[in-house]
Amino acid sequence: MSQFGSEPVRDPGDLGFDKPRLARLKRWMQRYADTGRWPGGAVLIARHGELAFFDCAGHADVEAKRPWQRDLIARIYSMTKPVTAVALMMLYEEARVHLDDPVETYLPEFKNRQLLIPDATSLDQTVPVKTKMTIRHLLTHTSGLSLFTNPGILGEAYAKEKLGLALAYGGLDKMVCRIAELPLEWEPGTKWQYSTGLDVIGRIVEVVSGMTLDKYFATRIFEPLGMTDTGFSVPGSEISRFPPLYEAMAGGMALHEAPKVSEWRQGKVDTFCGGGGLVGTIDDYWRFAEMLRAGGELNGERILSPRTLRLAACNHLPGDLASLAAEVWSETQFDGVGFGLLGSVVLDPAKAQISAQVGDYGWGGAAGTFFWVSPVDDMVVILFTQLLPSSAIPVRKELRALVYGALTGA
Repeated sequence: MSQFGSEPVRDPGDLGFDKPRLARLKRWMQRYADTGRWPGGAVLIARHGELAFFDCAGHADVEAKRPWQRDLIARIYSMTKPVTAVALMMLYEEARVHLDDPVETYLPEFKNRQLLIPDATSLDQTVPVKTKMTIRHLLTHTSGLSLFTNPGILGEAYAKEKLGLALAYGGLDKMVCRIAELPLEWEPGTKWQYSTGLDVIGRIVEVVSGMTLDKYFATRIFEPLGMTDTGFSVPGSEISRFPPLYEAMAGGMALHEAPKVSEWRQGKVDTFCGGGGLVGTIDDYWRFAEMLRAGGELNGERILSPRTLRLAACNHLPGDLASLAAEVWSETQFDGVGFGLLGSVVLDPAKAQISAQVGDYGWGGAAGTFFWVSPVDDMVVILFTQLLPSSAIPVRKELRALVYGALTGA
């Protein structure tokens, strides 16, 4: 294993990559920066546990012309979700939770849920839910919960109250209680819809473990893995490493000021959203993803067993997302892609129309961050940038094409 944060110690050719083809990645990143379509970013590729590629392009702060650097602490938003899922699966391995447990077993506020009637015009137009929501429903986004990006009156209610989005809501317990008060949009298990399910999972982790989610992450995951720059806030001494957030606009991009950089300071965050609250460095996330690739262990620290990890990384839907998904935005395409407990899972690259291996799994974040693990190619790929929304430019499909186009050997 090469040292995290160091330059590559192996020639990419020794890891199966065509070096000139791999060099296309730098030019690709620089082109987006030069044309003003994103501020800047970084790509990291590791194979067989060795770093095959790392490079940056563009700026962390466009106005100040501060270049993107490897040690930047970025908002990873929904790339928090796989971390929260791992936290839950650690409790699963201890037989303290089960995937088919009703959510109300741990959170009584989820008893007697109500379901919005079709074409409801107000949140009180409901009928009783027939199916009890389970932990598996939460992990796989089939719970019937909504999200602040979803359309309709329920999505609007989530957005208005910043459910799953607030840094300061008075605590995750309060946020989840409010989520429980709102009706469901679908019967649990009948539709896939991107949701606040992982925020609720985070609260279950708190209840079962007796620790707040930030403490659980720190002591059970981050410290063992050496993820020293990852957390729910940025220490005041490190705020200079925390770049501005940009938003794509017609013809370019502009600063996105909500929430401001200062709101992420340590001491100001009191709500630890399991669905999207983390910030961290690309090397820290490499440690997490490398643990997944290596079967649940990194440098002698075991987080999950290989068998539990295989369970979490396989498709838990009856088919692909297209067969079950509501017509809402998500971090992934639907055709040929399933969903596991850790994120999306490639089922059919041809149907998905992406360069991939069957079984590739991973997820992305709203500010354009993205990662995947390829069990077949024994590979981890991570992209970091800070541009909203993640769909602004097609970097994820293009990154896949570039990486798999450069991987020519065993």
